[in-house]
Amino acid sequence: MATKLFVGSLPWAVDDAQLEEMFSSFGQVTSAKVIVDRETNRSKGFGFVEFDDDEAAKAAIAKLNNTEMNGRNIVVNEARPQEPRPPRRDFGGNNDRRY
Repeated sequence: MATKLFVGSLPWAVDDAQLEEMFSSFGQVTSAKVIVDRETNRSKGFGFVEFDDDEAAKAAIAKLNNTEMNGRNIVVNEARPQEPRPPRRDFGGNNDRRY
């Protein structure tokens, strides 16, 4: 089963390819994605890396957690499932109202 890792405190300039390259020495990386803001297309400072091999993922956590990357100490741990969010509020997009 695939193991997904959370990678936090990434330097702003890191892209998907650099993230994959950093983790590829531990095994075959299935996917590597830096999360970016939809509006500005700038990194949010975190990303996810997925391995097919659980042992490779554990080795990456052990070796890379709290290590320095371009002047920042990164955080690497197993990703947790995303918690459900409350529904978004509608802020007046209804044009059917009459004033």
